[in-house]
Amino acid sequence: MKIALITDGIWPYVLGGMQKHSYYLCKYLAQKKVQVHLYHFNQSTYDIPKLEFFTLEEKQYITSIIVDFPKGGALPGHYIRNSYAHSKLIFEALKDKLQSYDFIYTKGFTGWYLIEQKNAGKIKCAKIGVKFHGYEMFQKAPDLKTKLQHVSLLRKPVKEISQTADVVFSYGGKITEIILSIGVDPKHIIELPSGVEHNTVLKEIRPTGETLKFLFLGRYERRKGIEELNSAIQLLSKDHNRKTEFHFIGPIPTEKQLKDIRVIYHGEIRDKIKLTEQIKNCDVLICPSWSEGMPNVILEAMANGLTVLATDVGAVNVLVNDKTGYLISNSNPEVIRSMLDKIITSRDKEIDAKKHNALDLIKEKFVWEILIEKLINFVK
Repeated sequence: MKIALITDGIWPYVLGGMQKHSYYLCKYLAQKKVQVHLYHFNQSTYDIPKLEFFTLEEKQYITSIIVDFPKGGALPGHYIRNSYAHSKLIFEALKDKLQSYDFIYTKGFTGWYLIEQKNAGKIKCAKIGVKFHGYEMFQKAPDLKTKLQHVSLLRKPVKEISQTADVVFSYGGKITEIILSIGVDPKHIIELPSGVEHNTVLKEIRPTGETLKFLFLGRYERRKGIEELNSAIQLLSKDHNRKTEFHFIGPIPTEKQLKDIRVIYHGEIRDKIKLTEQIKNCDVLICPSWSEGMPNVILEAMANGLTVLATDVGAVNVLVNDKTGYLISNSNPEVIRSMLDKIITSRDKEIDAKKHNALDLIKEKFVWEILIEKLINFVK
């Protein structure tokens, strides 16, 4: 079997949740001896032709084709214009190989021109699948500027690409609802979640200790709800009997940091071992985003024995529910504060039960060794 995996970069050559998803797709397809033609580009200092983040055996099944993303521009809408131009460059790079593929998996806008050509009857090829990470442009925006960008620039092309692709991949949850709402035929939607590697999943949770430790993990980005979380922490009473800490991991600007004895900033931790140890040392991940796909940070936190407080956006409710964590309707500071109060006053065994359930859910349904088999069976 031969698959063209057309991406907007793979981790760690390009950073991001979509890129990490692409990396694992490529890695586990190769492990299953599927021939992968990987179309990608580099935004790092790593030597991308070496594919040094794959094993020698995996690299036997990966053909790397570099298609650089066009340079940025000054005028509004340059990202969309460059994305379309990039999709044309990709088409030129693969058009002579089209007939050799059993399936074509495209990420984001990378298959835009290819899908146009097929829909116009100008080419014949295998079925084309498209994956937009979380359809965030159809979710609630944190501010007017973001909403205007979504409405004026992103929604139209995303809708057209999704409607004309042969297959649309969804993480499930509210993302499937969005895909249906923009007019995609239900028969063309395939629900396939993301996951973690089996060998990274803990065997047992760490019981909640005397100090209840919350964790926010990620870069500062408006849609991640960090400003609302900061407000919620400030609203939170300091008179609780239980000692509480809030740990922030990521490049949080100094001006966005709270001056509060309960809050600890670790900065960005790139060392994977150190990062994992820090995650394991916490109890509750907080993910108060305005919009999401299926956040890697939630998957990785649950795999490391944490329960999760998160907003019900994207495919978050596929992972977080009353058994595995605490789901809130929106990222309003008062809503977050109320749930923090509830967790802080909960008994240890209630928190630990959610941790156990979260870990079991990951083991049963959200490991790549299981997910890649589902993808291969679908393609077959």
